[in-house]
Amino acid sequence: MVGEKFTSHEIITGLRDMNFYSVPAEGYIPTYTRTDFTDALHEAFGFRTDYQIVSLKQMKIIFKDTKKEKILRTF
Repeated sequence: MVGEKFTSHEIITGLRDMNFYSVPAEGYIPTYTRTDFTDALHEAFGFRTDYQIVSLKQMKIIFKDTKKEKILRTF
């Protein structure tokens, strides 16, 4: 596929390494190291999880959006 930037191994490993610390009543704090992969992921899906607390509501929206086939094809 034209435009692919990462191998399937890099994608799977990158996603598995994206851990968050859950803060009750606040949201999620990222505990992963920012990489080229995470930057590309944020760009493709239009959200930032690397430097901000993500609320539970925002995280649900992110999960919902990442399941859309159109967006997945662009990444």
